[in-house]
Amino acid sequence: MNHNVPLNISPKELNKILEDHSSEKPFIVDVREDNEIAIASFSFSVLHLPLSKYANWSAKIGELLPKDQPIVVVCHAGVRSLNFGIWLLEQGINKSVWNLVGGIDAWSTDVDQSVPRY
Repeated sequence: MNHNVPLNISPKELNKILEDHSSEKPFIVDVREDNEIAIASFSFSVLHLPLSKYANWSAKIGELLPKDQPIVVVCHAGVRSLNFGIWLLEQGINKSVWNLVGGIDAWSTDVDQSVPRY
């Protein structure tokens, strides 16, 4: 098993965890751009770290993310978030990093159809 690759989580699995009041909630990081967030956003709290603004937040990433809470990374389709998750694991910030498979696009089709697709 490669420890430098985030684990996969489906939109339905993430939704189940978020709705379960007894389970530990993951910390969610959205790496999409501002214009993408304006089109389609999640209904729950996320930390928005647009990849295009990497220079603005990368040096303080250890301060921005929890060390003891699972992290789920999201983007539009799951590719940018996968790459960001790999980078996070390489930084050694957190050992529990998950990638939302299919991103917000899959979330909008599998969980919350009120989220616009783009």
